[in-house]
Formats: sequence, C-alpha cells, structure tokens
Amino acid sequence: MNQSSPLRRNLGGRTARRLTPVLLAAVIVAGTAACDGSGTSSPGTARNVRTVSPEPDQSASASASARTQRDFEASVSAAVERNRQQAVKQLAGVKGHGNAVADVSVTGQPVEPSEQFRSALVRVTNPTKKPAFYAVRVEFVDASGKVLDSVVLGFADAPPGKTVSEHANSRKAAGVKTFPRIAQAERS
Repeated sequence: MNQSSPLRRNLGGRTARRLTPVLLAAVIVAGTAACDGSGTSSPGTARNVRTVSPEPDQSASASASARTQRDFEASVSAAVERNRQQAVKQLAGVKGHGNAVADVSVTGQPVEPSEQFRSALVRVTNPTKKPAFYAVRVEFVDASGKVLDSVVLGFADAPPGKTVSEHANSRKAAGVKTFPRIAQAERS
C-alpha cells in the first residue's frame, strides 16, 4: 500500500494493519460457515452468516485477543443458532405475513450447476427509533411456485435507521433455479 492511498490517509498505517487480521478473520468465518457441511443442523436446514460492518469511526482494539479462531467460530455459530431458534418461536404465533414484511428485502444469488447450497441475501431495515429483533422466514420456490425449502433467520438488535443483512442458505434447493421470497417477517 503506498503512502497516498485513501485507506492510509483516512485510517493511518497502524489502524489499517490492525484491521487487516480482523477483516481476514471475518472473511474466513463467513466462508467456513457457508461451505462447511459438518454443522449440527439437519439436511435442508440453513446455515446463515450475518454481515457485520464496523462503523467508520470505530477502530480495532490495540490489544490482541486471547481467543483462538476456533473459539471465535464457535461463539458466532452459537449466537446465530440462538437467534434462529428465537425467530422460529416468534414466527410460530404469527398469522399471515407478519408486521415487518415492508422492512425486509431478499435477493437471490447466482446459481452454479455444481453448488451445494442455494443462497439469498436478506436485508432488514429498521425504521423505528430503537433496536428491534426481526424474525424472517424465506422460502425458496421453483419456477412453478412449489416451495422447495423454508429458512428462518433471526436478526438480533437491528439498529434503528440502519440496514443489516444475512444470507439464507438452503441445501434442499441446491443446483435448482429457485426464487427466494419473504414468507413472513415479524419485528419485536
């Protein structure tokens, strides 16, 4: 990186060097969670990855963490599963589409013939003035409208006025051209 790069000017050399391992760890965790087939979920159950972006004015901690990569991955997986279970419980009592369908959007990711799962990017924008929990059910449907899989995501503490995103992944819809849609979305 040269001295005139925007990253060096805006963040300073030290901050950029400290952020590099953090960003690399985030990419590794996202790739591992998306590609790992040895998870505890049953076949057809989605694994999801939450996209986390630091605020521009935040910087990485000066001290190194004593946690290992495996500890970090385990804590992320546990948090994702807790949020998913909470979302399943919340949607169980919802009739119809829920109170937050307008706050949620979904975009299907390109299909590769050799893929092992189908993925959709789910975005939640919280229009309220306080953090909220969102429970979202995404359905993967084929061209005839048949539902091939249903995936539930939990978005904990979605910040007010901000957008957060996660990937909904389906192994049941792998290799098939499907269209993701929001079946239910509930804000609490």
